[in-house]
Amino acid sequence: MAAQRLANARASLWLDVQLGTGVRFCPAQRAQIRRWMGAVLATPAQITLRLVNRAEAMRLNRQFRSRDYAPDVLTFTYDTDPEGRLSADIVICLPVAREQARVAAIDFEARLAHLLMHGVLHAQGYDHEKPDEAERMEALEVAALRRFGIDNPYA
Repeated sequence: MAAQRLANARASLWLDVQLGTGVRFCPAQRAQIRRWMGAVLATPAQITLRLVNRAEAMRLNRQFRSRDYAPDVLTFTYDTDPEGRLSADIVICLPVAREQARVAAIDFEARLAHLLMHGVLHAQGYDHEKPDEAERMEALEVAALRRFGIDNPYA
């Protein structure tokens, strides 16, 4: 039911894309990033996407989560803005995402799409700490990825 609701959502998205130090270009077109994010976005949102190197991802993870490694994606959600939009920053570590795609023998764009959707779902309050939460979140991701011809990353 929730997957259906999200898949049909036509929520507005204000998107800012930032390139961190050492990141020379965005690996996907802005319009494609918006489509991937929009596939799981159920509410109007203002999202800053920051694409970073390993050092920046590790610094942010250490500073905000007290974990000493470079994660693939970090999501920071803020209070809803005065117009009622969700406000969040999503940080993706491109070297980690590329390595994950290589190890899994999948297309890098498919991995990027998955991480963007995963980050947007986290921004909307979805989590995967408990098995039932993980199952719900994964089902939403799988359904949204399927719309783009991307295979189930959990299979």
